Amino acid sequence: MSNTYTQINIHCIFAVKYRKAQITKEWKERLHQYITGIVQHHKHKMIAINTMPDHLHLFVGLRVAQSLSDMMQIVKGDFLRMDK
Repeated sequence: MSNTYTQINIHCIFAVKYRKAQITKEWKERLHQYITGIVQHHKHKMIAINTMPDHLHLFVGLRVAQSLSDMMQIVKGDFLRMDK
């Protein structure tokens, strides 16, 4: 159908392993940039990102060609590789 528009905005929250307070102010901004880069690389739109010491909030405009679970697997997978 022509002129069809789909917009899906999702608020995702995920925690640091064991809810340890590991997100420090020293590297919080770099973490935001890194996760935003992952989201944008997969052609989603990062609307907002915020972190607390033990969890993250992402507000993302989701591209309909990729499922939410696939996107979160990629974000969390790359995030975990960064941690090592």
